[in-house]
Amino acid sequence: MRAVIQRVTEGSVTVEGEVIGKIGHGLLVLLAIHVGDTDDMIEKMAGKIARLRIFEDEEGKMSRSVQDINGAVLVISQFTLYGDVRKGNRPGFTDSARPEKAEPMYESVVKAIELSGLRVQTGRFASDMKVALVNDGPVTIIIDL
Repeated sequence: MRAVIQRVTEGSVTVEGEVIGKIGHGLLVLLAIHVGDTDDMIEKMAGKIARLRIFEDEEGKMSRSVQDINGAVLVISQFTLYGDVRKGNRPGFTDSARPEKAEPMYESVVKAIELSGLRVQTGRFASDMKVALVNDGPVTIIIDL
């Protein structure tokens, strides 16, 4: 499982001209499921996202999580995070889980983040999405499990 996490002041996702997810201050998470991922990774990834301390405190130190600041999370499925370009210039996606595995795991990560008490918005799995964000910092963290 791989997540690219961006601290944002705002983020949104649009499908077919309609905004289907929108947040203010919080995290935009691009999430990919690997062919070898197992269910025990779901809670671990959700916990990392909810407790990741990348928001500043009064002293300017990154010591607060999205939970601490009462922020929101926008989670977007993105199988291309496992694109492999080691051979040639056209990415291969053999490391990305097939949709029948990836979609339920993606949805389970979203549910687990919601269970931590956070407000969560999502994109639409396997859709052409337009994702907009204002990266705050910029702060971008990659988590590989």
